[in-house]
Amino acid sequence: MQPVDLLRLISLAAIWGASFLFMRIAAPVLGAIPTAFFRVSLAALGLFALLLVLRVPLNFRGKLRATLALGLINSGIPATCYTFAALVLPAGYSAIFNATTPLMGVLIGALFFREGLTLGKGIGVFLGLFGVALLTRTGPLAFNLELLWGALACLGATTCYGFAGYLARRWLDQQGGLDSRLASLGSMLGACLLLTPIFLWSLWSQPPASWGGSREWLALLGLGLLCTAFAYVLYFQLLSRIGPLKAMAVTFLIPPFGVLWGVLLLDEPLSWAYLYGGALIVVALYLVLRPQAANVET
Repeated sequence: MQPVDLLRLISLAAIWGASFLFMRIAAPVLGAIPTAFFRVSLAALGLFALLLVLRVPLNFRGKLRATLALGLINSGIPATCYTFAALVLPAGYSAIFNATTPLMGVLIGALFFREGLTLGKGIGVFLGLFGVALLTRTGPLAFNLELLWGALACLGATTCYGFAGYLARRWLDQQGGLDSRLASLGSMLGACLLLTPIFLWSLWSQPPASWGGSREWLALLGLGLLCTAFAYVLYFQLLSRIGPLKAMAVTFLIPPFGVLWGVLLLDEPLSWAYLYGGALIVVALYLVLRPQAANVET
């Protein structure tokens, strides 16, 4: 890997790790639903502007409806889950839980899509879920119902990501597939369709006690434009230069950055549970993502 690609990889992990920091800043003040709504709306606007600048033809090849539906699962529901989790969980917790996405993908593939499950992948899924349980029970936050619901919200988001990976293959990859940049825009538009009526209902039934200040709105801009629109462009550059297997290494790097930003910028408590809970998840990710394991099925 060239030094410039390594720098892109680390930058992408730092940006995506910061998304949990931004949610932790905005959600407790604005509320979970407004934070999720503004995140996907700003992301959709940012991606649309980028596609215009890059002169990407807005031709969904008859797959716009499928892309919008996928956006509900891949963007709308996870964005809402993570903003609800941000009401109660430190940024570091959410970042570590987010790393279970590939593990959920393996589990969902075996349970619902007839994907082969190797022994190594099975052990990886077990270790990853055990790492989540360990962090939840022994981390710096006292174990209570709020913490449990926050953890379940994060796992709900990663479960959606797991389903979305297989559904994207079924809905979008036929007949030559769809440009991933268009798929990203369609996903955000689908999330907007889901969250707009929910956001309007929340404004009518229980408007936010405060609309925050510059700190919260800068966090929202960071979420939508930096952590989504710009990050997608950076990720696509990595995919084209180093390939999908090496690009997956970003999954290992996001949790340390999520913890680091929370500790440095929000004074979140640091605990040994981050180390051994996160280490179990890293080992689990290695077992699931290593190329050798992908080629042997039972």
